Amino acid sequence: MKEKIAKHLLEIGAVFLRPEQPFTWASGIKSPVYCDNRLTLTAPKARIDIENAIADTVKNKYPEAEVLMGTSTAGIAHAAIAAHILDMPMGYVRSGAKDHGRGNQIEGKLEKGQKVVIIEDLISTGGSVIEVANVLREAGAEVLGIVSIFTYGMQKGIDRLAESKLTNYSLTDFDTVCETAAKEGYIKEDAISRLIAFRNNPQDESWIR
Repeated sequence: MKEKIAKHLLEIGAVFLRPEQPFTWASGIKSPVYCDNRLTLTAPKARIDIENAIADTVKNKYPEAEVLMGTSTAGIAHAAIAAHILDMPMGYVRSGAKDHGRGNQIEGKLEKGQKVVIIEDLISTGGSVIEVANVLREAGAEVLGIVSIFTYGMQKGIDRLAESKLTNYSLTDFDTVCETAAKEGYIKEDAISRLIAFRNNPQDESWIR
């Protein structure tokens, strides 16, 4: 599955590898990879495989799940489609409480004690999804874990998720995407080590040459 999803992400440009012409993140970090999994929503073949894979992962890894909760905004559509496949309720967590109406941060019905799986599109350092988990826990939900489409596998993210007692299952990952990209001719084989060096330490720009 990991290679199949990786191929989809590469084919539709959701993950774009450019070690020779790095992108610049908002933080100023130079990156050889650009990821926009929102593009999966406008690619029906990729979308079908991804949503079925999310649903299968929820069913197999979190069989006791009662509710899916998407991260705002990228995880919302994926949570909705997977919940439809599974015939489960879903909702989503806003980045902050609304400043009008009932001031909700959690949208959709959520009962205390319900077992929740968070649906996320991308995990790098894990900060956003940890915030979502904290909001759900404060509301009384039992957060079983996360299903994400793609993870960088950065050590900082792995450590932060572990500290927050969160398990994540990703459909594919950075290493698989790099290997698949080389196999399919998107990048040269010798670029893989540079890409992995970036993943291991994004602050160290020695991979750029």
